[in-house]
Amino acid sequence: MEEFRYREGVLACEGVPLNELAQVHGTPLYVYSERSIRERFKALDAAYADVPHLICYAMKANDNLAIVRMLGQLGAGVDVVSGGELFRARRAGIPASRIIFAGVGKTRGEIAQAIEEDILLFNVESPAELVAIGEVASEKRRVARVSVRVNPNVDPQTHPYISTGLKKNKFGVPTEQVVDVYRQALDHPYLEPVGIQMHIGSQLVRVQPIVDAVSRVIELVQELRVVGIPIRYFDIGGGLGIRYRDEQPEGPADLACRVLPLIGSLGVTLLCEPGRFIVGSSGILLTKVLYRKDNGAKRFVVVDAGMNDLIRPSLYDAHHEIWPVQQKCGEEVVDVVGPICESGDFLAHDRVLPPVAAGDLLAVLSAGAYGFAMASNYNARPKPAEVLVAGNAARLVRRRETYEDLIRAEEGL
Repeated sequence: MEEFRYREGVLACEGVPLNELAQVHGTPLYVYSERSIRERFKALDAAYADVPHLICYAMKANDNLAIVRMLGQLGAGVDVVSGGELFRARRAGIPASRIIFAGVGKTRGEIAQAIEEDILLFNVESPAELVAIGEVASEKRRVARVSVRVNPNVDPQTHPYISTGLKKNKFGVPTEQVVDVYRQALDHPYLEPVGIQMHIGSQLVRVQPIVDAVSRVIELVQELRVVGIPIRYFDIGGGLGIRYRDEQPEGPADLACRVLPLIGSLGVTLLCEPGRFIVGSSGILLTKVLYRKDNGAKRFVVVDAGMNDLIRPSLYDAHHEIWPVQQKCGEEVVDVVGPICESGDFLAHDRVLPPVAAGDLLAVLSAGAYGFAMASNYNARPKPAEVLVAGNAARLVRRRETYEDLIRAEEGL
């Protein structure tokens, strides 16, 4: 969180104090550092500079148009997992030639949408999906480029909910079926097999599992080339972790120095799909203390941000550091909880914080990924605003929803 620091006792994003942003835009409020996003992308780009490559930002982490547009201007492509993300990517100005479409449940409508856009390629998750893509492509009389997602059965050593590379996970094609799936694609007049893909999980703090998976997929590439199937793109997925608590995650340079020697001789273009690594540490959720409550067994700090604004603590029991915006002394142990009518509505359990009072502001750190993107209107709560800070300037990149927004899709029916 290099771009979030105390300046004269007040926490700031780059050169803008967070209390000033709260005064202008209210709370809850997502705040992102443009400098941090740019630097994280540049670190990835530099790590793979020695080989042809395309960094396809995983939009599911944070699909704000301003952020996606900025990354596109830096040269990024995107990894989409729905027709809606494809629509947003194109609206943000991402060329179709830099878009890859992943996900296990692509509908025929989404497949048709992507074929009409002429995206770079589909990451195929199953033989049945390949059949569907082939049928839609035939109807459109347009060739669809495909890449098979391999499930290498490698343990990513991460939370089970974000593990994707084991046979018990729903993702990808088992290695023993991969050659047959490619043969089906090669025999189809409207399918062009051009790449191979893997992605074993998210929030990986060590790169060795990715290296192990790459080694297994390289064996498949060599086998495929023997039977006449060209592979031009090698997609190593995403998953690089960030620091939420006391992790010391390995980064893109660590991965590149291990992976590039393995794939460099293949003569392929390397694709990767980072999301959390780029935006996770680049954003915070700003929230205001509403009440203090002591029931004799627990002390609670009740804030105006709930699980509908940031679901990760409730969903994964995820840890996010929480800092007071106004620097304070002292310590107490509290639960930081939100206003949602669920016992699972919390941002932190048994957290040591300086004593805070009603009206104080708290910053929930490392909330740039899977924060707003997973927000909901549960309890009929409008979604928060989003602000992007660059140096000493801040701009609103998504307005706060209103009550009218909550019913806009229902009125007139």
